[in-house]
Amino acid sequence: MKIISWNVNGIRAIVKKEFFESVKSLEPDILCLQESKAQDIEIEKAVSEIQDFELYSNSAEKKGYSGTVVLSKITTKQVKNNIGIDIHDLEGRVITVEYPDFYLVNVYVPNSGQKLEKLEYRTQWDKDFLSYLKQLEKTKPVIITGDFNVAHKAIDLKNDKSNYNKTAGYTQKEIDGMDNLLAAGFVDVFRHFHPEKVAYTYWSYRFKSREKNTGWRLDYFLVSSSLLDKISAISILPEYMGSDHCPIALEIQF
Repeated sequence: MKIISWNVNGIRAIVKKEFFESVKSLEPDILCLQESKAQDIEIEKAVSEIQDFELYSNSAEKKGYSGTVVLSKITTKQVKNNIGIDIHDLEGRVITVEYPDFYLVNVYVPNSGQKLEKLEYRTQWDKDFLSYLKQLEKTKPVIITGDFNVAHKAIDLKNDKSNYNKTAGYTQKEIDGMDNLLAAGFVDVFRHFHPEKVAYTYWSYRFKSREKNTGWRLDYFLVSSSLLDKISAISILPEYMGSDHCPIALEIQF
């Protein structure tokens, strides 16, 4: 089973940029998208060319903002949007899909803002999201994927010193949020298998960042530790264009 995760930075924009060719080449069994920036009916229209997948979407109340999508070839047992906390459930940030052997959680974690004005909210989100995941894990193992909006360690961004505690995505509070996820038993799959590898999943559109590889690793697969022995591959795929993020891929066998 191959699961692909990709922050597309607007589903209606990326489908004009060889997105369908990319999906065909990636050959996902499950495709998780973040930052769809569209309402459910617009998403359905935008991806109508993709055949043989069930489509699930969670759109923000605010039009053209946030949003998550799951396309699945694998038969699902149940699908749930959001985490059940009103303050967090207005922006379409979470889809949970139950499969026979695991839960899959597709997430677009809130950004702390250019001036860190949303950092306190983000800190509360991290706590509540972790509680939600641990509740799921009581029933069966969990795979969490998406844009976590944090570079966890210095290796995960190009300019760590100049960004530390100054830039959204690399403050100590956000780092603590990822630390807490790992301390609770979830495993950062890419870093587990590639502890020293420098690889990024996001590059600003400014300053020729992608060309210079001035990037950040913001997109992750985290899994319950009981699933580690079932993972056959984890990849970051910067050759796929169309967004300011690139796709990431997890191959797992059940």
